[in-house]
Amino acid sequence: MSYALNRFGSAHIAHSPLFVSVEPANVCQLKCPACPVGLRNTGKPGYRDTERFMSMDVWHRVLSEIRGSAWVMQFYFQGEPLLNKELPQMIREAHEAGLYTIVSTNAQAMTQEMAQALVESGLDRIIISMDGLTNESYNAYRIGGSLDKCKAALRYLREAKQLQTTSNNLKRSQIIIELQVLRLRSNEHEWAEFKKQYKVLGADRLVFKTAQLYDYANGHPLMPSNPKYSRYVQGKDGLYHRRRLSKGCFRVWSGCVITTTGEVLPCCYDKSHAYAYGNIMNTRMRELFGNEKAVAFRQAAFRQKPQICNECYK
Repeated sequence: MSYALNRFGSAHIAHSPLFVSVEPANVCQLKCPACPVGLRNTGKPGYRDTERFMSMDVWHRVLSEIRGSAWVMQFYFQGEPLLNKELPQMIREAHEAGLYTIVSTNAQAMTQEMAQALVESGLDRIIISMDGLTNESYNAYRIGGSLDKCKAALRYLREAKQLQTTSNNLKRSQIIIELQVLRLRSNEHEWAEFKKQYKVLGADRLVFKTAQLYDYANGHPLMPSNPKYSRYVQGKDGLYHRRRLSKGCFRVWSGCVITTTGEVLPCCYDKSHAYAYGNIMNTRMRELFGNEKAVAFRQAAFRQKPQICNECYK
């Protein structure tokens, strides 16, 4: 309702977020060329220099503030969630609070023990990022990663899911194992093969996703050859531009991102924390979600004024 009323000039917010993305870790093992953390790992200016993991104190504050109002909890933002050893416990507590839980991972830190812990935690969906079926196509984007580890992760998860489903002592697992593939020029010749193999690899679902790229104005070597599968289109000036987006963004009315230290951000595109509403460790979520900074950002976002809105692809 508040989103609809904004079209008539009202900026009133009287609710807490319906979904929250938390950042278990802001560190990662890889050097992906379109990720601020990956760029930081190469020595280039990145998202944040300080490497952190979300503490259980911050996590419990988050959970207490959104319990009873939010429906969905996503455990990912900029870093690799599995590097936080407390992740299974966080998921278990979110699950017990009635939240639908999602994790997205590069799977490099997945082990049999971690897969079993995630399945037993009550996790609803896990997204495994695997952008190639050969080492050459996979490492074109996931620099420093191992394709074999991705395949092993899918196998571990499938086995853990089957074990819990068939055990008389454990509740049937409803976890959805999703294989996510970025549409890149390096793997476009494998898209059809992905559709044939994803279930054999151990996934329940296959999702293709367009890729965000930096320095795309003059084209990019990872940009798909078919512009239909790219976020960028070539203009009459010969340069590439981000596809035109519709105005307004329901996501900043319905959810937010919470960093490792408790900063509350409007969305996942605020990678440098430029538009933070405040910190949940010293202010109640309901106050943060409707404060002056939040209202100002939403009003600006409705007209696509903030720079991060120009980078977004809904």
